[in-house]
Amino acid sequence: MSARSLHASATEILETWSPAKGSDQSLREAMLAFLGSAPRGCLREHAAGHITASAIVYSHDGAEVLLTLHPRVGRWIQLGGHCEEEDATVADAALREATEESGIDGLVLDPGLFGAQAHPITCSLGQPTRHLDLLFRITAPAGAVPVRSAESTDLRWWRVGALPDNADALLAR
Repeated sequence: MSARSLHASATEILETWSPAKGSDQSLREAMLAFLGSAPRGCLREHAAGHITASAIVYSHDGAEVLLTLHPRVGRWIQLGGHCEEEDATVADAALREATEESGIDGLVLDPGLFGAQAHPITCSLGQPTRHLDLLFRITAPAGAVPVRSAESTDLRWWRVGALPDNADALLAR
């Protein structure tokens, strides 16, 4: 578990990802180029930008998605956040973040990459940066009741076909 293992996992998952859309293919190539020049690019200390780990948490039956109303971003988004050196892989970071932010035990990570996105943000560094976000699909156990963490203004299940108007664009896909 180290910056090296996070970097290797991010590179591997991007190299094996076959996105259908041309814009996602371009993003994949840009992220791989970034990783090729940033050995510690999976850690928030890399101020110019860094890989982050997100989780699209679905209910056990896939009918609902768990979203957080992010206090800094001001809209409904997926769970997730920064990789830590204690995380062996970026997927492990996504599962850790989803568990911490949802309060739900027993989440199950689906293999492979669900998607990717890049966006400017002023995160915990306190200065403008870029999050190069790798998204993973995670399934909650039946009857899962989320518990809002201090990192969220609100946390709730949304029907897949009835996401809030200000939900992140990737979720709408």
